[in-house]
Amino acid sequence: MENLLRPLIVVGGSVVLTLVIGWATDFLLRKADERHHETPLWGLLRRGRIPYMLVLFAALLRGSYDEAELLPSRADAIGRTLTLVLIGSAAWLVIRIAAAIVETSYSRYASARAHRDPARVRRVRTQVTLIMRVVSAIVGVVAAATMLLTFPAFRAAGASLLASAGILGIVAGVAAQSTLSNMFAGFQIAFGDMVRIGDTVVVDGEWGTVEEITLTFLTVHTWDERRITMPVSYFTSKPFENWSRGTPQMTGIVFWHVDHSAPVEAMREKLRDILRECPAWDGRAYNLSVTDSTPSTMQVRALVTAKDADDIWTVRVAVREQMMGWLADEHPYALPRVNTADAILPPSRNGNANGNGNGHRPSQDGVPAQQRRYHGNHNSGRPER
Repeated sequence: MENLLRPLIVVGGSVVLTLVIGWATDFLLRKADERHHETPLWGLLRRGRIPYMLVLFAALLRGSYDEAELLPSRADAIGRTLTLVLIGSAAWLVIRIAAAIVETSYSRYASARAHRDPARVRRVRTQVTLIMRVVSAIVGVVAAATMLLTFPAFRAAGASLLASAGILGIVAGVAAQSTLSNMFAGFQIAFGDMVRIGDTVVVDGEWGTVEEITLTFLTVHTWDERRITMPVSYFTSKPFENWSRGTPQMTGIVFWHVDHSAPVEAMREKLRDILRECPAWDGRAYNLSVTDSTPSTMQVRALVTAKDADDIWTVRVAVREQMMGWLADEHPYALPRVNTADAILPPSRNGNANGNGNGHRPSQDGVPAQQRRYHGNHNSGRPER
C-alpha cells in the first residue's frame, strides 16, 4: 500500500502545488495589471504563465522524485528527463520575461515620442526587435549547452572540444562567411540607423515598406502586396533609396507632352485649383514649367509636394488625370497630334516683293506659281521653263 501511496502523494502533490502557486501568481499579476493601466508590464508577464508552471512542476517533481521510489530501475533516465524539461522551461521563461521588459520599455518610449519624432520611434523598434532576437538566440544556445552537459559523454568530451576550439572556429568562420557577414550587417543596420521597420524604400527598382528585419534577412512589402526577401548585407554594400530617411516629406513630378500651342499660363492656374481640392497636398509648394520641346510637342513639368510617399503618389495621379481631362474638354487643340499639313516653303531670295507675304509666289488663274511650273506641255514630259 505504501508503494502505491508514496508515488501518488509525490506526483499529485507536485501537480496540486504547481496549480495553486501558478493560479495565485496569475491572480496577483491580473490585479496589478488592472491597477496600473499606464504600463503593460504585468499583462505581458502573464504570457509566461505556461513556462512558469512548467518550471514549478519540473523543479518540484525533480526534487521529490527520489522519495517517490517510482520505477527505481529507470530513476536516472527519468531524473535526467526532468532536468532537461526544467532547463528548457526555464530558458522559455527567461525569454518571456525579457520580452515583457523590453516591450514595456519600448511602449513607454513610443507613447512619449510618437507624435514628435516617428522616425526615431521606428529606429528604436528596429533595435528592440533585433535585441530580442539576439537575447533569444543566446538563451537558446546556453540552454542547449547546459542540456548537453547533463550527459556524462559530453562532459568527458568537453576538454577535447575546448582544445580544438581554435581550429573549429577558423573552419566555421570560413564555411559560414556569408552568414556571419549578414549577422554583422544586421547589427550595423540596427544601430547605424540605415533602414528601419516601416521605412519606405526603393531597392532594385521595387518600391515598398520595410516589414521585417532580422539578423540575416530583410523583408520589403511592396505596393502590390508582394514580399521581397533580401539579405541584410545588400543594404550595407549597395545603394538604395530610403524615402523615410530624415523627414518623410517628398516632392513629386508630373510630366505632360502637349502641343506647342498649349496655354501654359492657364495650365498653371488649373494646377493650383486641382491642388487646392486635393486633400493629399500638404500646401508647401507647387510649380509648372516648360522643360523641353520636340519638333511635334513640348514637355511640361509640374512639381507638387506631400507629407509622405503615399500622399505624393495620390497627388501625382490626381494632378495627371484631372489636367488631362481639363485639356481634352477645354483646350483640345493643346493635345499632341500628328501634323499632316502641307509644308510652308521658305521665302524667295529677293524677299516678299513679288510674293504675297507668306512665302508663296502670286497665283495666276487660281493656280500657285510653284504648281504652274509643272502644268505646261504635258506631252513633252519636261517641266515648263
